[in-house]
Amino acid sequence: MGTIERREREKEQRKNDIIDAAEKVIFSKGLETATMDEIAEVAELSKGTLYLYFKNKEDLYLAIHARGTRILRQMFEKAAHKHEQGLDKALSIGYAYLEFSHRYADYYNAMIYYESHAVELTDEDSFAHACLQEGEAALQVLAEAIAGGIADNSIRSDVDPFKTALILWGQSMGTLQLQSLKGDALGEKLNIDFEELVHLSFDMMRRSLQNNP
Repeated sequence: MGTIERREREKEQRKNDIIDAAEKVIFSKGLETATMDEIAEVAELSKGTLYLYFKNKEDLYLAIHARGTRILRQMFEKAAHKHEQGLDKALSIGYAYLEFSHRYADYYNAMIYYESHAVELTDEDSFAHACLQEGEAALQVLAEAIAGGIADNSIRSDVDPFKTALILWGQSMGTLQLQSLKGDALGEKLNIDFEELVHLSFDMMRRSLQNNP
């Protein structure tokens, strides 16, 4: 391995070590409370070294988000490979998103932060742009499942795969956010079972996509 390659590998390892430290601090204390000083201490680096790799704490959080979205994409791919028909693939991906929100709640919250805040996307080397790319890759897995469903006649032929994938993502995110923000209150006042609500939501998606339902 040459000197340049070794330095790049060391740089990438240092960056990942910083992200690992940021996860420990931010996931335990919250984004607002966590500080760059605390992250530097856990990473066993100077705060100045952190700023060589990340502009600020929010930039670090976007790096965490990109890492989480990569995990989500892999879960989507695994879910899709379990089925033959496109409609079944699409629904399985939906349930994988639900599983991700529970198993990786901290990453999921990082994704919600990204979706609800304005971020700069003009710099193609930024972590915000990496989030965008990872999100599009995850959506593409769903879009390909929908396109496959159109091809095998399990999904209506009059839908646009990518636009439909985007809508389904938004509907799923909205349902999960409703559970997160209002679940306890709605459960007590209206006797709403959110697990049942989620299954109903997915059933509605299935009916809206199904060819000749």
